[in-house]
Amino acid sequence: MIVGRIIAWILIAIGLILAGGELVTSLQAGEWAPQLLGQLWFELDSESLNLTQAIVQRYLLPELWDPVIVTILLWPAWVIFLVPGFILLLIFRKRSNRYAPKKYLD
Repeated sequence: MIVGRIIAWILIAIGLILAGGELVTSLQAGEWAPQLLGQLWFELDSESLNLTQAIVQRYLLPELWDPVIVTILLWPAWVIFLVPGFILLLIFRKRSNRYAPKKYLD
C-alpha cells in the first residue's frame, strides 16, 4: 500500500513539474505551446522511441501503434503522469478500519 502511494506521489510530482514547464514555455511564447509526450520522449531518448515503435509494429500488433500509441504520444505529457498518479492515489488511499472495535467514552 505504501509503495503504491509513493509511486502515485512521484507521478503527480512529475506531472506538476511538466505542467509548470509547459505553462512557463507558453507564457514565454505568448501562445499555448504544449509539450507532447512523444516530443518529450524523443528529446530524452529518441533511440528507445524508435525501438519501441519497431517492436510494437513487428512483434506485437502493427495496428496497435498507429491509432492507439500515436494518439497517446500526441497528448500533453503532464496528463500522462497526473491522471495515473491520481488514480493510484485513489486506489491506495488510507482507509479506516471498519471492523476495529469502537472506543467509547465512559
